[in-house]
Amino acid sequence: KPFDLAGVHTHVSASVGIARSDHDCGSVDALLRRADIAMHAAKKLGRSRYVWFDGSMERELRSRNATEAGLRRGIPEGEFLPYFEQQIDLVSGSLHGFEMLARWQHPERGLVLPEEFIPVAEECGLIGDLSMSVMRQAFEEARGWDPQLTLSVNISPSQLKDPWLAQKLLKLLVETGFSAERLEVEITESSLFENLGLAQSIIGSLKNQGIRIALDDFGTGYSSLAHLRALPFDRIKIDRSFVSSINDNPESAAIVTAITRLAESLHLAVTAEGIEDELIEARLRSIGSYKGQGWMFGRPLPADAVRRLLAERNLLPVRRGEEPQRRRMNNRDRTRRTR
Repeated sequence: KPFDLAGVHTHVSASVGIARSDHDCGSVDALLRRADIAMHAAKKLGRSRYVWFDGSMERELRSRNATEAGLRRGIPEGEFLPYFEQQIDLVSGSLHGFEMLARWQHPERGLVLPEEFIPVAEECGLIGDLSMSVMRQAFEEARGWDPQLTLSVNISPSQLKDPWLAQKLLKLLVETGFSAERLEVEITESSLFENLGLAQSIIGSLKNQGIRIALDDFGTGYSSLAHLRALPFDRIKIDRSFVSSINDNPESAAIVTAITRLAESLHLAVTAEGIEDELIEARLRSIGSYKGQGWMFGRPLPADAVRRLLAERNLLPVRRGEEPQRRRMNNRDRTRRTR
């Protein structure tokens, strides 16, 4: 219970981990280690509780430590790569741009998805380095696309606590030569909940440079309406959980419709995530005008596959010095055909 200590109202709480010595535990040190692992599990579950140790906790800890070691090695060695998910204008059917997603090209395990390494990167303070490394590669790649194509990047909640985030992003744009007007930064609702004042400062700095701001995962978790009033967003992204079930769940359809009408009244653009088939796309087209993304338009692609896709659609401008070489190649082709 709370008590007074030197005139200060004080409350003491504890998280407790418990391990038993009769469960294949050969030493006191091993017993203490297991109790410590269980204590950290108790803290993760919300603190002020007790948790008994079981073997899965130790396996999870080993896996987590291996992931952290891999992050510390792999980020400077360039193992983390940008993949790109197409974003389509549902009205015209044209390619509007891409969202950048991080992938880990592990030297032994192959391609590792972000669900496995992003939480660990957040926890051990490496998410900023990881994000900047992948964004640098993405900016350098997207610089050579058709200038009408945009690039969206996600900012994690912990990055939004960094007061120098805007300066770091702008420095990266200058160094890579990527246009700020082609960049859209996506911020989740949950990241705004902890420090709205700092978020306002960062978003304001980015907006002043021409970068567009999107509110991601709209409608999940927190008071979105207050955020829309407090921050100068350009776009709302409707969470995939609503979009993917729009034809099966009347409540999802009602939420998508309501968000769309709200965005229209606020003059905000809308992106619908999770478009998996033509029926979902048709339903969205009947409700409003969207930019859409999802597996219906293809899985996320590595940089070389994106270049091939854009070349097929004539969306790779000829760079200075390349046109004469192409003419020479075309001339050789015509000569071969003549022969």
